[in-house]
Amino acid sequence: MFLAQVGHESGGLKFVEENLNYRADRLPVIFPRYFRDVDPNAYARNPEKIANRVYGNRMGNGPESSGDGYRYRGRGLIQLTGHDNYAHFAHDIGMTVEDAVHYLATPEGAAMSAGWFWATHGLNEIADRGDIVLATKRINGGTIGLADRQAHYQEALHIFAWLFALSKVY
Repeated sequence: MFLAQVGHESGGLKFVEENLNYRADRLPVIFPRYFRDVDPNAYARNPEKIANRVYGNRMGNGPESSGDGYRYRGRGLIQLTGHDNYAHFAHDIGMTVEDAVHYLATPEGAAMSAGWFWATHGLNEIADRGDIVLATKRINGGTIGLADRQAHYQEALHIFAWLFALSKVY
């Protein structure tokens, strides 16, 4: 389950920072709540402006004008997002929030933050039940990318079953 979730969140372990480089027509589809009453063309292909709109006044971030949405956008293999998550992570590993911003974009910080989030949000219990929907909601707040997460999960189960069978042969 961990591999499936981080596989989706990081684009197959390729990305440790949220992209947010969306076209105008995709913004109301991906973030309908935040692009109902504004012209998405004013935000299109502007990741900083999009992040500040979507993440402003949430998760411990200041208003859209503060720049916190972009500063605390998704980073790490599990895409840790928001000032509050950054602050809790930073506190638990003994660094400042500002240091965490940079650390999360490193391979070590990306992996550490994913393990930290997994452990502190009780995801092992959910994974043990095989509840990919609840795990996805706990990580993402919704079910965005559920089909991709399920495909990663089935692939991981297949690989581990194959490895287990192989270990019985040798």
